[in-house]
Amino acid sequence: MVQPSKSKSGSSVQGSPVSRRAWLMLALSTVGFAVNFWAWALLSPLGPRFKDGLDLSSFEQSLLVAVPVVVGSLGRIPVGALTDRFGGRVMFPIVSAATIVPVLYLGLAGHSSLPALLAGGFFLGIGGTAFAVGVPFVSAWFPPERRGLAIGVFGAGMGGTAISALTTVKLVDANSMSTPFLITAAVLGAYAVTAALLLRDAPGRAVPTEPLARRLAATARLPITWQASALYAVGFGGYVAFSVYLPTYLKTGYGLTQADAANRMAGFVLLAVAMRPVGGWLSDRVGPIRVLAGSLAVVVVGAVAQSFTPALAPVGTIAFLAMAAALGAASGATFALVALLTPAGQVGSVTGVVGAAGGLGGFLPPLVMGSLYGAYGTYAAGLALLAVVAAAALAYTLTGVRAAAGGGDRKPRAGARRDHRPAGTTA
Repeated sequence: MVQPSKSKSGSSVQGSPVSRRAWLMLALSTVGFAVNFWAWALLSPLGPRFKDGLDLSSFEQSLLVAVPVVVGSLGRIPVGALTDRFGGRVMFPIVSAATIVPVLYLGLAGHSSLPALLAGGFFLGIGGTAFAVGVPFVSAWFPPERRGLAIGVFGAGMGGTAISALTTVKLVDANSMSTPFLITAAVLGAYAVTAALLLRDAPGRAVPTEPLARRLAATARLPITWQASALYAVGFGGYVAFSVYLPTYLKTGYGLTQADAANRMAGFVLLAVAMRPVGGWLSDRVGPIRVLAGSLAVVVVGAVAQSFTPALAPVGTIAFLAMAAALGAASGATFALVALLTPAGQVGSVTGVVGAAGGLGGFLPPLVMGSLYGAYGTYAAGLALLAVVAAAALAYTLTGVRAAAGGGDRKPRAGARRDHRPAGTTA
């Protein structure tokens, strides 16, 4: 029988209480996630400016901000599997350092034409893969009854998109187009060095030895992989879609200035970020199924209300903020479910697939919204479609996912031990 590993402080990493080192690793990985997401979201606030300056169509503008999303999403699949094998100590510095290259390219040379922006945006997607590094890294440091909160706190690093929303346009206006990119590149470099020096993988971390292809095949056979993917495509996908397209929506649909639209998008992002650890914390106490069901119900109501394009004050603002809170909580609850049901040694692989689904869920809505607005001159159909998708996810949560999870009140057991069997083995 494998005994729980001890940290240097003598506290059990796998039981309660959690060691001080575990909290330090959580803080460092959350900062890394935020910095990489900051880089990943650099093009979104500048979308309206590129549209006007390069005379882009609505679809081309949507494509520009969506390309980093889809690349960062699909890239999570191999990066998550590599994290299972090599650990976050290796992968966090690599991903952060690699993201510097497209950031510098976009800032110095790649912003003068649509093809150049698309090429830079493609490789900018590397920053989005950091999520698949952090979830297995953090999960290995915390016991089952604390993972919902821990992964929720890590997920708050998605607030890096708010940093981009609040600073990018202002820095360009005050200085030059290259300024926000150069600053972000410097911060990425500083974090890559810090991570290489300070990050440590959890003692007793389950390290798979099977080939990558076989591990991915085993991941594909796990029901939780596809259940969580469907839910995350709606929860996190909805958040990503709004975070990249909301400035365009508010500028086009309500006539707001670019700066005002970016500030309102930042408010949306910050509320969603704050609610992600809340969703994880609630999942530790009442079970992730209940949190997911309540969150998705709020999204349905908010999307229906906003489909009528009400005045921003107060109905539109309330609808958007309610959806922000619900999408954040749903994202946290989804990975609480992943941490609860996924065998050790496969968390990274499952996270990669689920994270990819979430990112892809954010890739399609901006394209759909841009196309529908171009065809009908209104966003109503796009928001009605979001309500339908959220309602379907709610029904799936209360039926198939609930049955697979053993009921809506399933919660992590205090003192539960981490499974140290190699990936692919069965109970």
